[in-house]
Amino acid sequence: MVTPTAPPVHEEQLVAFRLAGEAYGIPIACVQEVIRACEITAIPRTPTYLRGVVNLRGKIVPVVDLRGRLGLPAAGGTAATRIVVVEVEDGVVGMVVDEVNEVLRLPVDRVEAPSDLVCDVTVDFIRAIGRRDDGLILLLDVARTLQIDA
Repeated sequence: MVTPTAPPVHEEQLVAFRLAGEAYGIPIACVQEVIRACEITAIPRTPTYLRGVVNLRGKIVPVVDLRGRLGLPAAGGTAATRIVVVEVEDGVVGMVVDEVNEVLRLPVDRVEAPSDLVCDVTVDFIRAIGRRDDGLILLLDVARTLQIDA
């Protein structure tokens, strides 16, 4: 008897968003939902990039300022600001982004590991770089990005 196998993966499905004018993407499989920016309750004595927590339909969800986490300049929120709610090994976390653009499919032959010339501790959050017709998209390692520094 022949067991059916899944077709080979030839593309990545991503949620694309913008931060500080650059395009970023994360796998759609880890995204639970995208919500409008809302009131965030600050928690004292936490890292500056941890904005606080929100009540998401009765569940308390920590929210990370992705600009702060990636070392990008701070910016005020706009009407386009969104919180991307993702599920990682440690639980559910919200990430504040400038705007969410689209869900896209990126062929794997258009995705490359970042060059050793740009890799160091500060860019370990970038797992790959994708080429699109309209520019490059930085693919985040979500688990590493949301890992709290010791």
